[in-house]
Amino acid sequence: MFIGACEIELYLHGCQSLKEKRQVLRSLLDRLQNQFNASIAEVDYQDLWQRAAIGVAVVGNDKVIIERVLNRIITFTENHPGVELVDYEIEIW
Repeated sequence: MFIGACEIELYLHGCQSLKEKRQVLRSLLDRLQNQFNASIAEVDYQDLWQRAAIGVAVVGNDKVIIERVLNRIITFTENHPGVELVDYEIEIW
């Protein structure tokens, strides 16, 4: 069994309040969970309205597949409207 984890830092364009931030993040997190069947949560910067960090976890029996899924999640996040990917880090155990 292998575990893949990824932390993604985001800049949220156009958000003027925490309420707007939550709407943009909820849309992104729901789409990621539905499309990739991964565990996803906001993990940092909860009190900042234009910045977010999300954590993603994927479990499987093949490192290559886990890495491929995490890279597809990164690509999907980069293309999500209103979101700019600032940085990310992938670890697989």
